[in-house]
Amino acid sequence: MDSSITPTRFPGISLVQTTDFFYPLVDDPYVQGRITCANVLSDLYAMGVADCDNMLMLLGVARKMEPEVKDAVTTHFMRGFHDLAREAGTAVTGGQTVQSPWYMMGGVASAVVSSSEIIMPTHAVAGDVLVLTKPLGTQLAVNAHQWLSMQATHPEKYARVADFISPDEVEGAYETAILSMARLNQTGARLMHKYDAHAATDVTGFGILGHVRNLASNQEAEVSFMIHTLPVIKKMWQVDAKVSFRLSLGFSAETSGGLLIAMPRDKAKLFVQEIEDTDGWPAWIVGDVVEGNRTASLSDDLKVVDVDYRRLLDPE
Repeated sequence: MDSSITPTRFPGISLVQTTDFFYPLVDDPYVQGRITCANVLSDLYAMGVADCDNMLMLLGVARKMEPEVKDAVTTHFMRGFHDLAREAGTAVTGGQTVQSPWYMMGGVASAVVSSSEIIMPTHAVAGDVLVLTKPLGTQLAVNAHQWLSMQATHPEKYARVADFISPDEVEGAYETAILSMARLNQTGARLMHKYDAHAATDVTGFGILGHVRNLASNQEAEVSFMIHTLPVIKKMWQVDAKVSFRLSLGFSAETSGGLLIAMPRDKAKLFVQEIEDTDGWPAWIVGDVVEGNRTASLSDDLKVVDVDYRRLLDPE
């Protein structure tokens, strides 16, 4: 499961907790703080727990940075983490900071809930569909942006992809990735209850197929999951074809990715419409739950959908 569930001494009340940490992904420490907070909270949201009671922050501060740079980076990171926690309706009440050879950031999220607030990730049935609430390709978008920024010192890196993706398209993919990673999955968690979700996980380090295989293996019913559609940040499918991060195989790592939810077919379109109406960002029906042996795979007839959040913000 994405979070631990511990029954308390109070009947019907459980403590749901998760922890996560990783390394810097983006240039802006404030944005990195928001991404880190969103990533930590997503494991609660994947269990249908939409309200977090408390967060702790974990921070490893790089030793070798100049003191004034270190102070500025740390301050902006912490502010971003705190700001998104407040937007999620929770607060950061403590944590731990250590010296480290490099920056590391993460946190702990905790919620005290009744049993009805938890959606166990085990109840998918044949006939369900799979819904994904964020696009794929964040790892590729971040790396392409890094290659672009390194042209003065390592021009060969961007040169590998320069013939089919322009600098402006790289910037667009990077902006889409940032907007996606810094978004909370909270609305999706709330709507999971409204639309009778049967199981869910969030798509992070193992890629969509890695996570959907884990989800399928834990189902009570003898079902399998088939992914037929991949929403991908614009141009990242082509980048992966040239410099493989295994996106086409379903194993490209994501950070603060979307919720992948198994839900009744007749309710999925309503879920997708309401999450877009509420958050302003699309979700997609990406697969089917069929009778099977608790496995998961990508369809031979895979459809790829380009996603450009900049176009959503500014259609002109």
